This record gives sequence, C-alpha cells and structure tokens, in this order.
Amino acid sequence: MAAKFIIAIDLGGTNLKTAVLDLKYKIIGKRVLSTRQFRNKEDLILAIARSVDMFTEGGKLRKNDILGIGLGLPGPIDEKSGIVHFFPNIPGWKEVKLKKILERKLGLPVFLDNDAKLMALAEYRLGRAQGFKNALCLTLGTGVGGGIIIGGSLYRGSDNAAGEIGHVPVNIEGPRCNCGGAACLEAYIGNNNILKEAKKIFKRNISLEELSALARKQNKLALGIWSKVAKHLGTALAGVVNLLNLDAIVIGGGVAGAGPVLFNKVKETLKARAMSVQARRVKLFKAKLGNEAGLIGAAIMVKQEMACA
Repeated sequence: MAAKFIIAIDLGGTNLKTAVLDLKYKIIGKRVLSTRQFRNKEDLILAIARSVDMFTEGGKLRKNDILGIGLGLPGPIDEKSGIVHFFPNIPGWKEVKLKKILERKLGLPVFLDNDAKLMALAEYRLGRAQGFKNALCLTLGTGVGGGIIIGGSLYRGSDNAAGEIGHVPVNIEGPRCNCGGAACLEAYIGNNNILKEAKKIFKRNISLEELSALARKQNKLALGIWSKVAKHLGTALAGVVNLLNLDAIVIGGGVAGAGPVLFNKVKETLKARAMSVQARRVKLFKAKLGNEAGLIGAAIMVKQEMACA
C-alpha cells in the first residue's frame, strides 16, 4: 500500500512542533512542546523521536503509511549527509549525525534542512513568494533566519549556509551573538532581546503579544521598542535588496505577529535606505502560511527527496 502521510518537525529555540500532513500538505494532527524543558542534546533527540512515536503508537498510523520524516532545524545543516553543524540558540550541538541517529531509532527515512530554508520553500511553493523569481523569506523568532530564492530555485551557497541574515553584522561593535559574532542583527531583534529591552523599560515581564497590543493602542513605550526593531531590520534588508535586487521579501515567525506597527516602519526604512531602482521593485509581505510554514516546507522536502529516491 502506498504511503499517505508525512511527519514534519519544526525545531526552534522555543518550541518543538510535530505534525502529520497528507500528501497535499494539509496538517491533520499536531503537537507542540517547549524546547527549554530538555536539558541536553540527548534528551532533545529522544523528544524528537518520541514526538514521532506518539503518532505511530496504538495503531494511529502504521509505519508503511508514512512516506518519511522531515525536520526543519535552527542552524547550519549539511542536508546531504544529515549532519547538524551547530545551533546558535540551543547549546550542546556540534557535528551531530542526526539523520543517522533518528533513522536508526525510528526505522523511517529522515531528511533535514535549515528551518528558514524550509519556510522559504513553503512560501515560494504555496505562499506569498509564489510567482516571484527572486525573493528573501525570513523568520523572526528566538533566532532570525533567512532562505533565498534566486531564479526560482532555493539558493544554498557552497556549504548550505546561505541566507543567515540574522548573523549579518549591523554595527562595527555591539552585543555578542550566540553564533560567536558581535553586533549581529539577531542580537538586536531576536525575541529574547526584544523582551529583555521591554522588561527594562516596563519594569516587568511582558510578552510579545502584549507588547504588540500596547503598540496598537498607541502606547509610546511599546511603539518606541517596535520602531527600534523595525529600523534595524529595515536597514539590514536595504543592504540585502541592494545586493540581490529582489522582487519580494516575506517575513514570518513570532515577531512578525506585531503586524503593521512593525511592517510599516520596516517598509519605510527599507525604501529610505535602499537604492532607488532596487527599492522601487521590491515588495514586502507578511508570510501567508504563518507558524505552519516550517512544517509545510519540511513535508515538501520529504516528498521531493522521496521522488528522487
């Protein structure tokens, strides 16, 4: 009997999301765990395997119903060998042969790639980047990642490490970044940094959702925080647009949930800082597939890889 389903996993610095999708990329089951409850690499690998087992145990899904497992991961990945080089925001991972480990545990084909690349693949195939040959898709969350579409194909670079816009330095000097660099864009606009800034200003813990809601109510302190985030992001994007002459930029991830208070200022900064020809062409969109983009991209990857197998 032909396989009918794909299991997709989206691992971030905050959450581990696992879903079952049909072959048309419709999500039919999903579960979310906090990444932070797993103290080390071994615990997290067991959690990934267990999240798959929960869909296959008790006769819910038979293994021969599953085409394969796709993982989107928050860092540089060798997608051909299935090795994780490291994760900037999850300690303890270095040159981990994750594909081999999981295939041995699960008895199913496993494929992995960088999460932002898979988000870009999903938005290009099914979302806001459809119809644009040259696009940047970026995720704004604990980390800031990007996937680049050039000439209608995902651009990987020599080591599958292209697209790391979160680690573009935006100052000569600045705060240290978890990647080992300094003054990276992520060190200014990753959600942990936004919330740290908000706590300092509001003198209490505050969520991204509340910070966005306050800005929509014209709270000056909240507007000031989002304005600073947008200026950093818009300036970095202007450099990318000047370099690549893009048709479109698609922004997703938890931070993108701020909506117009972020997007309007990003657009204004981008148009002001980019060169006139490139600025005139590029369009800015909020991601269509939202928080599901990474899962859908992981499923697309499995289907593509299994077609070649």
